[in-house]
Amino acid sequence: MSTPSPSPAAHEVRVAEDPADREACFAVRKDVFVAEQKVPEDIEYDAYDADAVHVLAVREDGVPLGTGRLLHGAAAAERNGDGDPAVGSLGRLAVTAAARGHGVGAALVRAVEEAARARGLTAVDLHAQTHALGFYERLGYQAYGPEFPDAGIPHRAMRRRL
Repeated sequence: MSTPSPSPAAHEVRVAEDPADREACFAVRKDVFVAEQKVPEDIEYDAYDADAVHVLAVREDGVPLGTGRLLHGAAAAERNGDGDPAVGSLGRLAVTAAARGHGVGAALVRAVEEAARARGLTAVDLHAQTHALGFYERLGYQAYGPEFPDAGIPHRAMRRRL
């Protein structure tokens, strides 16, 4: 008889400060984006990763459940709709299949927003896969601009003022 694994509902979210945490973030992204969504690995990881703030959700026993990143400053200004360096860019939000529906994604978004506030940013932009628009709308984001493809997946730009 096997024992059930701990619920993903019991998790913590933290800024990925050490190399092991950052590697866990990249492993979740590889599972979700590269393996599951078939995003080419050579475009999943980019030069922005080096200076971004990465957040990591882990189960009580240390198993990684999800990740997200915040671009700020010039890197974010390159990605947001109006080039404003006071607007951060939330991206690479990924939650493992087993952890979806347990509040992990929302906790990651809030952690990215807290990191943005700590850096004096006034808003956060993101490029949402269109199937996830409702998720972000429930968290206070508003879509703007036309739909566009990113890695062959339809997206919309969204923003939330902090």
